[in-house]
Amino acid sequence: MREGTAPLIHLADYQQPAFWIRTVDISFDLEPAKTLVINKMKIERNTAVPHGPLRLHGEELQLLRVLINGESVSFRQEGHELVIESAPDADFLLEIRNTCAPEKNTALSGLYTSGGSFFTQCEAEGFRRITYFLDRPDVMAVYTVTLRADKARFPVLLANGNLVETGAVDANRHFAVWHDPFPKPSYLFALVAGDLVHREQRITTRAGKDHLLQVYVRRGDLEKTEHAMNSLIASIVWDEARFSLPLDLERFMIVGVSDFNMGAMENKGLNIFNTSALLASPATATDADFSRIEAIVAHEYFHNWTGNRVTCRDWFQLSLKEGLTVFRDQEFSMDMAAAPSARAVCRIQDVRQLRAMQFPEDSGAMAHPVRPASYVEINNFYTATVYDKGAELVRMYQTLVGRKGFEAGMKLYFERHDGQAVTCDDFAQAIADANPGSALSTRLDAFKRWYSQAGTPRVTARGAYDAAAQTYTLTLTQANPPSPGQDQKLPQVIPVAMGLLGADGQALPLQLQGEAAAVGTERVLVLEQAEQSFVFTQVASAPVPSLLRGFSAPVLLDDGLTDAELLVLLQHDADAFNRWEASQRLALNRILAAVRAGKALVLDGAYVEAMRSVLRHPQLDSAFKELALTLPGEAYIAEQLDVVDPQAIHAAVVAAQAQLAHSLREDWVAAFEANQVTGGYRPDPVSSGKRALANLALAMLVLDAGRSGDAVWPGRAYQRFKDAGNMTDRLGALAALVNAHAELAEPALQRFHALFKDEALVVDKWFALQGRASESAGKTFARVKQLMQHPDFTLKNPNRARSLIFSLCMFNPAAFHRADAAGYVFWADQLLALDAINPQIAGRLARVMDRWTKLAEPYRSAAREAIVRVAAKAELSSDVREIIERALASEAKEQA
Repeated sequence: MREGTAPLIHLADYQQPAFWIRTVDISFDLEPAKTLVINKMKIERNTAVPHGPLRLHGEELQLLRVLINGESVSFRQEGHELVIESAPDADFLLEIRNTCAPEKNTALSGLYTSGGSFFTQCEAEGFRRITYFLDRPDVMAVYTVTLRADKARFPVLLANGNLVETGAVDANRHFAVWHDPFPKPSYLFALVAGDLVHREQRITTRAGKDHLLQVYVRRGDLEKTEHAMNSLIASIVWDEARFSLPLDLERFMIVGVSDFNMGAMENKGLNIFNTSALLASPATATDADFSRIEAIVAHEYFHNWTGNRVTCRDWFQLSLKEGLTVFRDQEFSMDMAAAPSARAVCRIQDVRQLRAMQFPEDSGAMAHPVRPASYVEINNFYTATVYDKGAELVRMYQTLVGRKGFEAGMKLYFERHDGQAVTCDDFAQAIADANPGSALSTRLDAFKRWYSQAGTPRVTARGAYDAAAQTYTLTLTQANPPSPGQDQKLPQVIPVAMGLLGADGQALPLQLQGEAAAVGTERVLVLEQAEQSFVFTQVASAPVPSLLRGFSAPVLLDDGLTDAELLVLLQHDADAFNRWEASQRLALNRILAAVRAGKALVLDGAYVEAMRSVLRHPQLDSAFKELALTLPGEAYIAEQLDVVDPQAIHAAVVAAQAQLAHSLREDWVAAFEANQVTGGYRPDPVSSGKRALANLALAMLVLDAGRSGDAVWPGRAYQRFKDAGNMTDRLGALAALVNAHAELAEPALQRFHALFKDEALVVDKWFALQGRASESAGKTFARVKQLMQHPDFTLKNPNRARSLIFSLCMFNPAAFHRADAAGYVFWADQLLALDAINPQIAGRLARVMDRWTKLAEPYRSAAREAIVRVAAKAELSSDVREIIERALASEAKEQA
């Protein structure tokens, strides 16, 4: 484990390495207890930087031999570095022999074992746990890999690239040689060895080339790989059609492993996946799982170009590959959804994720720009800011230059930088240069402030209508509050997609002052100053503004709209995102008013009728209705408050749910009955939307039955749970019972576990459902404490730890934030236990306390006590210490 004394690394200090590694010929004699690694590297000195020693990174390694051009050489070890002072100026061959201990590697970084097989995870800095190396993304080499292992235990031997040779070592052992012709950084290295089975498919791309696609999994899981294979084929077809980016290797392989810190990893030609992001069958996976798997398979495949062929110069540029590739997988998902309404649902879901995870990050102790200026531990910056906000920046590029302009920019980017390690600036310049005179190219320097300024900009919009002149003046202002290390910020370039609606809901033609004629009913305004006004002419009556359509920029918008105006948008707006946003705003306004006043929430008739009209609307899709009728999340509600009382927020949300459940009871019954899906299971948008609305209706009916004492709907939910032909309906019925704390919840939970006790991913769902269950009188917290002792629970598997501990601490504010501080004590206990096993996972759990200073008392003081307790632990990993120290520093900054 890395101790928490790592230095602060600054972007401003970046220098090229003193040496380049051009080729790597690396062999492995694989044994779980001790693996021998022989690494032969062709190295040349970088004449562009001052003369210095060769410094190689290494961790948790047993060094055996160091040779240069076949001769022993003197060296020294300084901390985690191997230093060779006498490295030649001329090109040379460096050979290093070392061993590592895969079966002891609980950190799951580097080479490790899981279920009796070997796997690797080298991003960001795991390769140094395999052999000594210049383990940084700007050092790109061509790899040849030889794997040797026991043939009976490890019949499958895989590495990056193309298979060159296989054969026998002796009677018991065999070997395989793999060669990757494309230079890559060490973080993209991968190997897999084990007793695996595979599904394969041969395809011919539109370029006329044949390729072999393979998905490897443990025995027993093969039937759950069809969806992943179909998703991979769809991704290959889409990328070649949309961006003219072809598959460039003879074969493309995906491997599933149950012990994995991330969702998946884009190693060149050999993607390694957490099984939760790979395996799906109707009996074990929900609609959301099918959708997530399609997106993640696409994401990792798209990395083949945006991350692998063109990679990051340094880890500060992480969003260059991640933000861009998230944008690409979002575009892919929308294109796969096809219908406009289904595309809108995809966009809404992406924005919900951004607001739930990234907006709190932007206002917390770990707030950082999309391109951070410094870090202690790079693992801590695989964040929603880098990924999801980074994707929004890429979307703004497309908004400013248009879809075709963006595709031209991508083409120029690859023409300039294929095979290189580059920066976010290089990408921005390519998009701008491909679109001269565009709204981007004329503002490029200002636009790039998005990369260097943390925080979520606040945009305020106010309109003034002049009936005599028939003009409407829209004034936009922007401000970005201080973030850690950033007190003063400059205005950012914010594209505001917008339209104007008449009081009758009709879209109005848009003609700005000075224009000869109207230009359509939707346009993009570019806010680039602290305050700007836009005057629309020929406006016959006072309009209702529809702003930030499609969520055209990652900002907080205060448009000052009244309930009546929001209702116009909800009923008539052509932009589905803003229709949904209106529904959320109507609910949010009422919940916030109750919380701020300290009063019980009572929903007014106008709001209830608005929600009834959504349920009854004949043209709205079921998926949209489910999203519009789902209340804002408690974490997002908390973001709107300066002082956060989690219990008050929860009480208001529970009250709103109860009243909607009761007031719309007959409509919920009609919605449930009307959205039953018959026939074989298909996770298509229409069927998924029907199941989502039916499950929401069922949850509301079971909730209302708890108030009335009616046993009919809990009984129907239990029957649906037993009879369901797919996991979406089964889990939906179970969730309805559990969240309503119905009497039938307990027998249903027991039956669910008995049915799926041998399906690890389904058992994860069982734990997660209980960890996220709506809190009532401490029942959920007590249940989680009890489940920690369950025979199926373990801290060593990241999926299992996330399913229970993270569900409570991250996603169940009311159960976690307790007046008796028991939630914080639990968090500290589990954080310290995880840190001793797997610092990466512990670092993510540590982030729960990013915004502790905004908590009301007594939560704030109790949270601080728990954070101080963790900080006092001497042997914390750098992953956890960086986060904890920044959490404490946020208090000092606040007091100053």
